Amino acid sequence: MALRKIVKQGDPILNKKSRMVEKFDKRLFELLDDMAETLYAAEGAGLAAVQVGVLRRAAVIDVGDGLIELINPEITASEGEQREQEGCLSLPDVWKTTLRPAKVQVKAQDRQGVWRTYEADGLKARAFCHEIDHLDGILFTSHAVEEADE
Repeated sequence: MALRKIVKQGDPILNKKSRMVEKFDKRLFELLDDMAETLYAAEGAGLAAVQVGVLRRAAVIDVGDGLIELINPEITASEGEQREQEGCLSLPDVWKTTLRPAKVQVKAQDRQGVWRTYEADGLKARAFCHEIDHLDGILFTSHAVEEADE
């Protein structure tokens, strides 16, 4: 495993749509392992392959209850809404209140290519949405909402 450099805002790769993963092989396993190590070293909640310069539909998420590897993920259902502070490892020191679904259902393959379904709410739902957006070339700031002054 190795730490990878996290791509920062301004790099055009962050605005590109990632390609589907078709080969479930040693290169993919190495990428996933490196992404997990990079995520933990950066103390983040999620990391998409594009954030380490790889245009493949792969992401890792850990919101405190164990690592989840998502290959070719897609949101298949969502409900409700949540407004919460969100940040991004590619936009250090930027925090915005975003509007995201309160609950999501995500279908994704694991590292062996087996399709799995995940149900998530709260922070985990936000992390799934955030990382899948990255795979579509979308930054979290596009979901930012203005907070009314109190």
